[in-house]
Amino acid sequence: MTRSLADFDYALPHELIAQRPARGRTDSRLLHVDHDRLADLRFTDLPDLLGADDLLVFNDTRVIKARLYGRKATGGEVELLVERVTGAAEATVMLKASHAPKVDATIDLEDGARARVLAREGRFFTLRFEGVDDLFGWLDRHGEVPLPPYIAHVPDASDEARYQTVYARNPGAVAAPTAGLHFDDAMLQTLAARGIRQAFVTLHVGAGTFQPVQSDVVAQHRMHAERYAIPAATATAIDETRARGGRVVAVGTTSLRALEAAADEHGRVHAGSAETSLFITPGYRFRVVERLVTNFHLPKSTLLMLVCAFAGYDHIRAAYAHAITERYRFMSYGDATLLEREDKPE
Repeated sequence: MTRSLADFDYALPHELIAQRPARGRTDSRLLHVDHDRLADLRFTDLPDLLGADDLLVFNDTRVIKARLYGRKATGGEVELLVERVTGAAEATVMLKASHAPKVDATIDLEDGARARVLAREGRFFTLRFEGVDDLFGWLDRHGEVPLPPYIAHVPDASDEARYQTVYARNPGAVAAPTAGLHFDDAMLQTLAARGIRQAFVTLHVGAGTFQPVQSDVVAQHRMHAERYAIPAATATAIDETRARGGRVVAVGTTSLRALEAAADEHGRVHAGSAETSLFITPGYRFRVVERLVTNFHLPKSTLLMLVCAFAGYDHIRAAYAHAITERYRFMSYGDATLLEREDKPE
């Protein structure tokens, strides 16, 4: 069945969009969606829902302070969102300005630094940061945590800690893999003590994750490419999990997309690095992931389309209606779901 954008719309009360995280990382609620069965739980119940042979796959990307503010030579204000660091002093950037700067124009930044426009392709600009030797380090000192547009407050010190997973280690994301925000060190230790194995992938979430679907025909939408890496140890862990009869559980849609992008037609995940623009919509045949931990997603978003493909369109519609009635908290700082895959693994 061909789906339109309107098929992925729903009425989300604004007050259910979480503006701050729960007091503790594991204090959130957990909605278990097992086909047409729904269970209202706490996130601390997650270890009881997993088997000793299961494998949790986390995305260990680290959010960079990707939002900057500057001025053009004409005095006009510019807001910059770093999409991807491409060199020691170069990056692909999205800009907000009254008039977009032209190639070779400069933007004055903090600490005497300056960004020069090298090229433009659509909404993305290539900038060289002059007076900057280590762009990651400079961003850490002068940038701002790139909170999503639906979070209204100005980022503060608490966001620097909480809009980052406890296992983040590879800098490059401009948005957090938010399913992982629910895990703290104690939870990871509890899972390990029960024999539930953990593995990691890296997918640097890009600014394109915030871009709305523009076409009413879902199939015409094109995802912005994101870089991912699958370590050899993770590919081996997946093989071993399957051999034991365990299940591959993706923590977040980014982990799922990386694993599915790295799989061949037989479902074997191959180690290595590549880029993916994989767009998962209902009808997609999953090859690797059997369970998914994820947050609640915006109406008409590509992430909502992904979870509908994974758990079943009707099941997700019912689950979201239930979550709204039960006053779950939505989006990055909100509550979590554990989704069972609708189709049976081959």
